[in-house]
Amino acid sequence: ENVATQFGVSRQKQDQFALRSHQKASYAQKNGLFKEEILPVKTKVKDAKGNVLEVIVSEDDGIRHDATLQSLGSLKPAFKPDGASTAGNSSQVSDGAAAVLLMKRKKATELGLPIIGKFITSAVVGVPPSIMGVGPAYAIPEAVKKAGITINDLDVVELNEAFASQALYCIEKLGLDPNRVNPKGGAIAFGHPLGCTGARLVSTLLTELKRQNKRVGAISMCMGTGMGMCAGFHCQPLSFASFIVLVEPFTFLTWVLQLFL
Repeated sequence: ENVATQFGVSRQKQDQFALRSHQKASYAQKNGLFKEEILPVKTKVKDAKGNVLEVIVSEDDGIRHDATLQSLGSLKPAFKPDGASTAGNSSQVSDGAAAVLLMKRKKATELGLPIIGKFITSAVVGVPPSIMGVGPAYAIPEAVKKAGITINDLDVVELNEAFASQALYCIEKLGLDPNRVNPKGGAIAFGHPLGCTGARLVSTLLTELKRQNKRVGAISMCMGTGMGMCAGFHCQPLSFASFIVLVEPFTFLTWVLQLFL
């Protein structure tokens, strides 16, 4: 709400952004674009009658495939009567798990493991706690500067959608191409499990770069105490015998497991 008020991000723009997030996520899920980054998990749940059922969790269940501007517009503000942030244009409260395996290229080669990406650099910045959501708008420029590239060199940006207000502000402040930001939707559509999101963003970024046959991307998010962080990555297709080194000589292998219950 503070970001929306201070920077004039309207309720209508927030609802439109949220709708687009659901639409992109819906398309991606229906067309199997998440399958490469999700490992199906068998578990047991209780139904409404208390019966224990064995199920296989293989996809996120928070995506609203039938979302409309009308349905989003009917939701009440969550934080203050005249506010603009609602349950529909904010990230969902979700359970989830993700894992990223990071090691030096030499070790990955020694173990015979596939190298699918390279960690380039990262940056952490501080912002006023009252508007902590703007963190990515300041972390992304710092990270690309350290990497010796520009924001326009980023083929894909996975920006955590904590709230539509802050995501919109960051996109507009940096002049990011909306088509390069969260191509498969974001946290508004499928949730933001604290402690999981960072690894999940890495998974989604690398698989999307591979799908688009692109090379350079970044993930970024805000943090509640008044910080923002951005990390830059270079996609490493398995067929590549060599790769572009931008700045730092760190390499990594990642097998990513994502699970949202």
